[in-house]
Amino acid sequence: MGGTAEPELRSERFPGWWVVTGAFLVLMTSSGLGFYGLAVYLNALSKERGWEVSSISLATTFFFFVGGMVGVLAARLIGRYDVRHVIAAGGVIGSVALFGLGRVTAPWQLFVVYGVFAFGFAFAGLVPVTTVVTRWFHQRRGVALSVASTGLSAGGIVITPAAKWLLDREGLEAGTPWLAIVWAVGIIPVAYWLIKPDPAALGWLPDGLRATPGVAAAAPAGTPFHEAVRSRFFIAVTAAYVLALGSQVGGIQQLVKLVEERTTADTAALATLVLAATSVVARLVGGRVVTSVPMTGFTAVLAGLQGVAMFFLAFADTTTAIFMAIILFGATVGNILMLQPLLIAERFGVRDYPRIYSRAQLYVLIGTAGGPLLLGWLHDLSGDYELSYMIAGLCSALALFVFLMAGPANEPEPAPAEPEYA
Repeated sequence: MGGTAEPELRSERFPGWWVVTGAFLVLMTSSGLGFYGLAVYLNALSKERGWEVSSISLATTFFFFVGGMVGVLAARLIGRYDVRHVIAAGGVIGSVALFGLGRVTAPWQLFVVYGVFAFGFAFAGLVPVTTVVTRWFHQRRGVALSVASTGLSAGGIVITPAAKWLLDREGLEAGTPWLAIVWAVGIIPVAYWLIKPDPAALGWLPDGLRATPGVAAAAPAGTPFHEAVRSRFFIAVTAAYVLALGSQVGGIQQLVKLVEERTTADTAALATLVLAATSVVARLVGGRVVTSVPMTGFTAVLAGLQGVAMFFLAFADTTTAIFMAIILFGATVGNILMLQPLLIAERFGVRDYPRIYSRAQLYVLIGTAGGPLLLGWLHDLSGDYELSYMIAGLCSALALFVFLMAGPANEPEPAPAEPEYA
């Protein structure tokens, strides 16, 4: 038809699902030893070094602040270089930082190590991984991203409890070199064996369609970066994520210590596993549900439920009550983080997705970096976690209303990119 090629189903196996598998494994490693692992390191540093929770929490805040800044750099790098090189660099840098973590003897050294660790975490984190998944999937993006981002929770199930067991048994100095090896092995070879940077280079179109030989792929559709970041949708969703993830990240980073203070060390290790396991199930369900319900409203409801879970955790004083609250919390953790890249890709398309998402991540991570610090400071101030988790619950409740101000995610439809001329 008038020079327009009709794509056809390819008989060979579509590489996109191998890309999703690689994304899953990378995120499992980086979240298990990074996002969830920070709570384990906080607990170990508090016990072994005798440092105040607030000072360690400030280093955690610094980690997320630097990570947000580095995410913008990662977006620029993956626009110029093979995304696999960026992810592999994260594997090298993160491994060096974990090796150094066990050798810190003063709080200022922890800031240095966490600053380096933030580079590794950002280079092997959500910005490069979700970018490559959105390149391979358009119509089935929700399912693909839900499967890939389930690696975040799988890390909390498989890796974080093992890391806590190792550090409880061997201590920071003897245990962290093993964690460094796990980080390197779980990221560097996976990046090169499973992740493919772009479907067009292999003769594919997104979602498993084969590109017609001799016909150039269509230019990516979407909203230009400068227009997107000034829109009401971007501003409201980003502000809501600052509140929701500030509450969530602060709650997760303090969870191990909260449970250990109220129960036992073994129960605290189980708490992280239950949180992550619940988030896996919820994320897989949410990845299908979100295709048939208003995406922004769904996210707002989850923020409200997260607020309820935080209030429960504030006052739970029995093992049963604590785990009931953790299960509800995990159901929201499993979806809220996954929905941020989905909301941005749905509203703004793939044309400038890495730049738009990394800018949102920058603002969100700078804001949410205050979550661990705030909850840790309130703990030291009050002597327990009641006030900390009450404030976290209020932040989540406020996020619900800010999400509703953003408007729907599927309007307007992304406009085709204009051709560029030299």
